[in-house]
Amino acid sequence: MTAEVTDPAVRTLIDAINAGDRDAFFAGLTPDATMSDDGRDRDLHQWADRELFSSSGRMQVESATDGGRSLTAENTNATYGTMRTFWRFTVHDGKISRFETGQAKAT
Repeated sequence: MTAEVTDPAVRTLIDAINAGDRDAFFAGLTPDATMSDDGRDRDLHQWADRELFSSSGRMQVESATDGGRSLTAENTNATYGTMRTFWRFTVHDGKISRFETGQAKAT
């Protein structure tokens, strides 16, 4: 389903997550980027290190709209296993300035 993700900024972020490439992940974000997880704003660096990079996080896109700025994905990491998640991205000047993620509702 990653073919549905046509926004270059979002594709870059997904590729960085799946490659375990922390530097590429943060290079794809604006310097002042923010995020929330399950409706609560989090420290982006701490969250990414815990949820993605120190726990071998991976993302498999299930469905995407708006070029991938809104998507549902199966996220897997060594801490929590696999869970279905939603992601909403705000892109500014070709980089992600904010993303919101959390557990997706069952279909």
